[in-house]
Amino acid sequence: MIADKPTQAAQHFTAIADQIRAFISMAREVSADGITWMEYGQLLVRLMQLAVEGLDRIQSLSGAEKADIARHAAGVLFDAVADRTIPGWMTPFWLLARGSIRSLTVALAGGAVEILIPITRAAR
Repeated sequence: MIADKPTQAAQHFTAIADQIRAFISMAREVSADGITWMEYGQLLVRLMQLAVEGLDRIQSLSGAEKADIARHAAGVLFDAVADRTIPGWMTPFWLLARGSIRSLTVALAGGAVEILIPITRAAR
């Protein structure tokens, strides 16, 4: 049975990665014509919910590893849709602030996962 644990963890990880990819693909479609920051925030929260629900099933990953995965997913989402939240006239300002806003978003996502996984477990 011990041999099954790595296989089960790999299956869970693959399933989570597939869900995240599908979610980001959907987010690209939804934001094709532009979205508001509020809509972007809703997408980010839903992505973090998917990450928390999925990553909690993988016991072989440490909390830091789970946070790294969530940060990466948040970064991919940001890169996929955040530019669509900015009106054209704000592009020069956006180009200056984009890196900092991305860093903040990614850091918040990682911290959220580290906080939410134990809360989710306690709620079960």
